[in-house]
Amino acid sequence: MMESFLKTLKEEVYLCEYRTLADVKSRLPCFIEEVYNLKRLHSALDYRPPNELEELLVARHNAMPPRQNALTFSVQI
Repeated sequence: MMESFLKTLKEEVYLCEYRTLADVKSRLPCFIEEVYNLKRLHSALDYRPPNELEELLVARHNAMPPRQNALTFSVQI
């Protein structure tokens, strides 16, 4: 997945005209949050953006009934 991220990041860098390092520092986090995590479909995530998959997993987790913990006993020798 890191290779996919780097490829997408390269596309962003080549398409935008960054003039200074400060420009890069201010704009790349916006790209990552607004494009990469919210809009870009990821084949490894069943063609969903990461934020959507995370919301789906949280919703599924919250809908599951609480698990009962098995009782454990300590063994003393």
